[in-house]
Amino acid sequence: MSSKFAEKVWMSSPTMHGEEQKFVKEAFDTNWIAPLGENVNEFEKEMAKYLGIGYAAALTSGTAALHLAVKLANVSAGDIVLCSDLTFAATVNPVSYENGIQVFVDSERDTWNMNPEALEMGLEKYKGKVKAVIAANLYGTPAKLDEIAELCERYNVVFIEDAAESVSATYKGKQTGTFGKYNCISFNGNKIITTSGGGMLVSDDKEAVKKSRFWATQARDAVPWYQHSEIGYNYRMSNIVAGIGRGQLVHLEDHHRRKKEIYVRYKERLKDLPIEMNPYLECSEPNFWLSCMTIDKELVESGRVTPEKIKKALEEKNVESRPIWKPMHMQPVFSGRDYIRAGKEDIGRDIFERGICLPSDIKMTEEAQNIVTDIIHECFV
Repeated sequence: MSSKFAEKVWMSSPTMHGEEQKFVKEAFDTNWIAPLGENVNEFEKEMAKYLGIGYAAALTSGTAALHLAVKLANVSAGDIVLCSDLTFAATVNPVSYENGIQVFVDSERDTWNMNPEALEMGLEKYKGKVKAVIAANLYGTPAKLDEIAELCERYNVVFIEDAAESVSATYKGKQTGTFGKYNCISFNGNKIITTSGGGMLVSDDKEAVKKSRFWATQARDAVPWYQHSEIGYNYRMSNIVAGIGRGQLVHLEDHHRRKKEIYVRYKERLKDLPIEMNPYLECSEPNFWLSCMTIDKELVESGRVTPEKIKKALEEKNVESRPIWKPMHMQPVFSGRDYIRAGKEDIGRDIFERGICLPSDIKMTEEAQNIVTDIIHECFV
């Protein structure tokens, strides 16, 4: 029987280094504490360079980035936006901010992300009414991004890539967060790098990024007095927060490497169990933000081994885990929204009902992870 951890094993907590303090200190020393400043400017440039994209706007959150992307796509009352179904609510909530209507698109098995076949069905069903497609890269795994982008181009709709969870992941050698017309990333506290809270809108469209910065600073007109011709938002990242981000970016590749080691170790240590790890395509390199698994369907349906049973067993040993995102078409707030799938099977629901996110904190030692896998094994005895 595995013993209880004295200190909690976290799902994915922030990992700080020393560079963050250096950049934050510079902000203090120059008295650039208020929003904007050198750290914001440089963080935008450094992130854009890392991704290989033209421009970036540093914002208060990934959700703010998605909201401004939806506005840039000219979504307004009654417009249809086809959205990933198996994702966090922040992917789709901004559509409601602009009074658009979400239509949810089921996942495929290869990546757990938006199914291009179901997406095409949705584009046909709502032809002429779709303003945008929002596709997320779930748990850091790239979706079939070229297929999704090609469909958006063919149907003349704006592709918004939600790369909130997938910074540093690549698809066919290209960074995620660069496939859409507008792309959104997150630096929330649990992400692969963090600014405590924050995000960015990134794009090759210089004028669009400029417009997003304008909206994000309360849409203040360029006149000597306070004048506003449009509704704006308080969405700009602060200079302090951006300093943390600059220090984190230096360590992004190392964080990625350590996340992958955790995934590979889980796969090896759990290979004898009737489970499957979250899958990815050979042409992609996820950032392995969260390692997840699904349990054999027969075991779950019989109640012998369920995600909840494993979650409780881990909790008892002071280990954090959590359920897979509950699909958007199952959320009470979106009751009545259309949901499109390519076949009879509801893939997103199935992954949710059989899946669990495992602790993926890069500070977790190999010894601690081995104990975590021992706890999981005990659930199958």
